[in-house]
Amino acid sequence: MKTLVDLRIVALPPDSPRVADHVRLDQDLVAHDSPWQAPTTEHRLRCLLRDGWDGEAPVAVSALLDDRVVGSGYLWCSNHDNLTSAWLEVSVHPSYRRRGIGSQLLERLCNQAREAGRPLVGMSSWDTGPAHGFARAHGFEARLAEVLRRQVLAQAPWGRIGRVPVVLAQHAPGYELVRVRIPVPEELLPGLADLWGDINDAPTDNLEIEDEVFPVERIRSYERAQTARGDRLYQVLARYRASEEISGHTIVAVDGERPWLGDQHDTTVARAHRGHRLGWLLKAEMLRWLAEAEPQLRQVDTWNAGSNAHMIAVNEELGYRVVARSVDVQRRLA
Repeated sequence: MKTLVDLRIVALPPDSPRVADHVRLDQDLVAHDSPWQAPTTEHRLRCLLRDGWDGEAPVAVSALLDDRVVGSGYLWCSNHDNLTSAWLEVSVHPSYRRRGIGSQLLERLCNQAREAGRPLVGMSSWDTGPAHGFARAHGFEARLAEVLRRQVLAQAPWGRIGRVPVVLAQHAPGYELVRVRIPVPEELLPGLADLWGDINDAPTDNLEIEDEVFPVERIRSYERAQTARGDRLYQVLARYRASEEISGHTIVAVDGERPWLGDQHDTTVARAHRGHRLGWLLKAEMLRWLAEAEPQLRQVDTWNAGSNAHMIAVNEELGYRVVARSVDVQRRLA
């Protein structure tokens, strides 16, 4: 058995031939830890390493034993907000666990976080398996419970969803729903930049986190990063007719390589426009649009804080059902 003396931790750039090995690692991790997930693809991973989620690429490393990729690590730092915190990901192949590989990966990433001036670090893991013990052993504390729900479109309550025009007339007669393909037209960006910030009202429980900020250039970077993967992005806006103010939006991405998979991104209703069932209307209208534009789509996944009772009620009314749960943990570095 190889020991930690033989372990090497090296950088993983987007053009590395080891990206294919990391895809195989992810396939094994998903099969062992989270079979409800779709593993990444080589194209998606290379795009992630180059563009991140919204233009900010992570620091990525490989853990190698005799040039075999047995683990991976990622360090995420935003330069828009939360400038003293970082988010980490540490994964070890199931066959190589309990040898200290995860601890070495974590130490490497924490050292890089310190060097970047990020003394607060966090991680997320499924609430099954040994991840909790690993986090506790390294001084992390649980701060936020999150829940993954899935909409299986063949089982969606289409009769209820089809009542969008009726619900709009009854509960939000002063509003209209607008379908927009991304990238959004330039004239909509200032209003969207204001709206995106209202996502900060979502519950974060005990997570130490500052409000996120969304200047126009960050929104454009998000659009470019997502479309570079080949994903097709759909956005539904709620607009208040009297002022033409954008009062809410929702975004879903359809996987360009596996077009039966959909992923819910942001759903936000502006503070001044809540109480009109706009959250439900936006998401229901999105499902109606996807049924027309992407008839092959089978499922849409969405995440919520476990304490976000309002959005959970909306999702469950639309037919989303719990698939898995995760826990976010944090610690301050010495």
